[in-house]
Amino acid sequence: MYQFEIEKTQNRKTQIHLFYFCVILLLGTGLVTLYSASYSFAARFFNNGNYFILRQAAFGAAGLAAFFIFSRINLDTVRKFIMPFVMFAVFLCILTMVPGIGIERYGASRWIEVGSMSYQPSEMVKFVLPIYLAHIIDKKSDNLSDFYSGILPPVLVTGCFFGLIYIQNNFSTAVFIVFNAMIIFFIAGMRYRYFLAAVVMIIPISALLVFTKEHRVRRLVSFIKPEWDPLGAGFQVNASRDAIISGGFWGKGLGEGTRKIASVPEIQSDFIFSAYVEEAGFAGILLFFALFSLFAVLGYRAALRSETVFGCLLAAGLTTMIVSQALLNTAVVSGALPVTGIPLPFFSAGGSSLLTTLICAGLIANVARNGGNSSIAARNTEDENEY
Repeated sequence: MYQFEIEKTQNRKTQIHLFYFCVILLLGTGLVTLYSASYSFAARFFNNGNYFILRQAAFGAAGLAAFFIFSRINLDTVRKFIMPFVMFAVFLCILTMVPGIGIERYGASRWIEVGSMSYQPSEMVKFVLPIYLAHIIDKKSDNLSDFYSGILPPVLVTGCFFGLIYIQNNFSTAVFIVFNAMIIFFIAGMRYRYFLAAVVMIIPISALLVFTKEHRVRRLVSFIKPEWDPLGAGFQVNASRDAIISGGFWGKGLGEGTRKIASVPEIQSDFIFSAYVEEAGFAGILLFFALFSLFAVLGYRAALRSETVFGCLLAAGLTTMIVSQALLNTAVVSGALPVTGIPLPFFSAGGSSLLTTLICAGLIANVARNGGNSSIAARNTEDENEY
């Protein structure tokens, strides 16, 4: 029995170290890609080719610190303060609508700005909501069959965040957090009739909201009929696809891509995958999906091996959030889905997104280390100190 516990601990340590390696490799690849993709644009518009990479590196350093903190923090402490986290996230989302604090970019009020620093509160929702859902569903696991006492409270919180983010003119992120919430509900074992009712409600509401904004309609029409507006709504996707095709199998080499200079608008942000593929080629695509596949396997493995409902739902929800975001972004950049404003985890310029991704990865590592049980975390810490 003692030998079995030793082997179990060793397997857990191996999984954690492999997860650390995967996260560091994704972060390093993302920073190198961003530097190459953003240098020309930053030099033209900010008179400093290092503008984006310096900001991203600063957030990356803060994110790594947060990653290691959240990978070792007592999960009971996280659960104890989850409602203050939720209220703080709501407060920050409301601040985006306050003149002088909330700032508007590209027709959307998604950011708050203090001094020279800006932050996107919807990124905080991406990890606060899964933590809340895992916590509340664990507490109400015996009442999930009762709609009013088991299902309605987390549904209302999810709907609140959807509304706050939608008001910021961030429809894609609002839909994205609802999608991930539904995944958590599904894993938790919510009755199928509730799922069916949710789908029946969400599809027509989403369709109605799409047609309330001209730019969403233009993106949808451009996706269905690419030749409709090749120099307008379809320009960015068409240019991105050309950049991907030009990479060939081996790519043009690091720093040798030319489409990033002027062909693909805002290539350092949501369309950075096209810059990566142009320089890394199909071989780079294989590496990219191998890394995210490894991330997914390790994340879901941590969820399956969790000894608590909270740990299982937390690891599964956060893993789904990061991996589905990567899949959605690459599908948009390659023209397989209509354009959305979803960034590529670890790669896209944006400190808020990078910080959120690393916090989520830290929480997944935490569950992988202790099975979602804080008492196990304490025991493992004692075991590590013995070596």
